[in-house]
Amino acid sequence: MKIANYIQDLLYRYECVILPGFGAFLSQKEPAFIDKDTQTFHPPKKVVSFNSQLRKNDGLLANYIAAAQKVSYTTSVNMIADFVEKLEESFKEDGKVELENIGRFFYSEEKLQFEPFEHVNYLTDSFGLDSFKTSAISRETYKKQVEELEEKAPILFTPERRRKTPAYLKYAAIGLIALGISGFAGLNIYSSQVSKHNIAEQQQAQEQLQEQIQQATFVIDNPLPAVTFNVAKQTGSYHIVAGAFRVEENAKTKVAELRKEGFKAHLLGENKYGLHQVVYASHEKRRDAINMLREVKSINEAAWLLVQEL
Repeated sequence: MKIANYIQDLLYRYECVILPGFGAFLSQKEPAFIDKDTQTFHPPKKVVSFNSQLRKNDGLLANYIAAAQKVSYTTSVNMIADFVEKLEESFKEDGKVELENIGRFFYSEEKLQFEPFEHVNYLTDSFGLDSFKTSAISRETYKKQVEELEEKAPILFTPERRRKTPAYLKYAAIGLIALGISGFAGLNIYSSQVSKHNIAEQQQAQEQLQEQIQQATFVIDNPLPAVTFNVAKQTGSYHIVAGAFRVEENAKTKVAELRKEGFKAHLLGENKYGLHQVVYASHEKRRDAINMLREVKSINEAAWLLVQEL
């Protein structure tokens, strides 16, 4: 399987995928919109861009390849290095490179340019949705058609015909309206009675439960002393990952070390590879997380950004 395919897999789940030694692929959500010029509806999608300055290995792509190929981390790093070397050779020969379903690279004015392919949507929420085009509605055309029909078959309502409406039809209509009102009122009364019954049953069940709780007796021979933990609540979907540990105790030790250094470190939980992830902090805004990632990389180059809901 090509390295480009692994990058595609990660773009569906992450907003930043770094190809070590080459650059980073960044994705940003774009809402749905309608192109009025072409009458085309475009669903929500992820817009992929490229940053050649983010070249250091953050471990995301290498770990993913190692798990998928069932090889060591060092082997996956070497595979990535070989892939990047082939890209550089292609630049020298053709002056351009294409990554399947991702985009095209080329040099313009001695600068590396990236043009993403738009036929692939990396936003999982839009899976199965595609752009479609509709024809514009010409209201003037339908207006002319209605006018032509009225000229051919005019409909006339005269006062004389309205006066000749039979009286029994009026009384029948009044009767139907009365039946409808009475039926609606009866339905409201029935619904009110059902609601009152449900509330009464719920209150009775709660009273029985409270009575059973009060009657219960709990005896603890050797009670433990009370322990109070002051843990700051972590919120946000953007996490600065410090590392992942196979042994949970090692992960907890790392959290304690980072907290002593002033970070709001905590355990993010066990990922699908069985590793306990330790994060420096979690943020609600992507921009705050990226700013912190840049600061952290000065002391830990392996730190990376994970997007995951708590």
